[in-house]
Amino acid sequence: MTEVRYDWTQEEISKIYHSPLLDLIYRAATIHRENKDYAEVQISSLISIKTGGCPEDCAYCPQAARYSTGVDVHALMPKEEVIAAAKRAKEGGASRLCMGAAWREVRDNRDFDKVLDMVTAVNELDMEVCCTLGMLTENQAQRLADAGLYAYNHNLDTSKDDYKRIITTRTYDERLTTLEHVRKAKISVCSGGIIGLGETTADRISMLKTLSNLPKHPESVPINALVPVKGTPLAEQPRVSVWDMVRMIATTRIIMPKTVVRLSAGRTEMSTVEQALCFMAGANSIFAGEKLLTTPNPTFDEDMFMFELLGLKPRQAFKNGRPNEPKELREMSINEVF
Repeated sequence: MTEVRYDWTQEEISKIYHSPLLDLIYRAATIHRENKDYAEVQISSLISIKTGGCPEDCAYCPQAARYSTGVDVHALMPKEEVIAAAKRAKEGGASRLCMGAAWREVRDNRDFDKVLDMVTAVNELDMEVCCTLGMLTENQAQRLADAGLYAYNHNLDTSKDDYKRIITTRTYDERLTTLEHVRKAKISVCSGGIIGLGETTADRISMLKTLSNLPKHPESVPINALVPVKGTPLAEQPRVSVWDMVRMIATTRIIMPKTVVRLSAGRTEMSTVEQALCFMAGANSIFAGEKLLTTPNPTFDEDMFMFELLGLKPRQAFKNGRPNEPKELREMSINEVF
């Protein structure tokens, strides 16, 4: 079994990333098969429970209030609509529902209380529940855990050195602090980045170094390709090459062998063949459904056709147990799915 390391250097990761492409894919595929069921892919559905009006200045985001992108501002979605969306996603094959709110940080108010109710309600559908709500305090993370939250997404986006070029309204260290609060609350950590922001290859490698050197690797690492949106500062960025996506996914798989590597934003621009290369390189999770918050995404039907073609199968919910359940129950649930 592959050794799990937390001391990868920039030079080591760079050597992996720049290795001959076929060798890189073969190595990643081998490690994937040693550590995972290579044919099993987790399907998640992502919905925007509060859209637009965000005070942040993330240069890629159509929900930032300061950019004119045509995204309408919507208040917090009613719980009944969230439950209905969760049921549709589950019927489509999703085992996880991710709820995103365009907030800079969570505030202790009625809206947060409503989100906690949503988490509990979706959890009762026997789906893994993930949230991405911005920065969290330690107490807020614990309240989410108590409500039954399975995972929390908080992407690093890019390297620490490149970060200020993309976002000025918060710091890189604030992002890392939120991840610490999530981990302390025993919530599964979901954190990755976006390529195609105008970053260098060294920035991509540095971001992976930060993630792989955390005290524990994130349980999920999304690799997003930028979807340029008119009205944002990055609207004219060229499409990311599939080879860049494959290199990022393969490198992530090699240095974080136990992690779920998520092929995330940008799939609408990728052919089935290109996505197959990403799965071969170690991706074992996707977002399904027509939208990722506000940007287009393949439909459930399209993805199910691709799964059948490639011989892939959806991963069950809670395969590794629930983060906050007692160890003996967690081991029982793991044994049940195998």
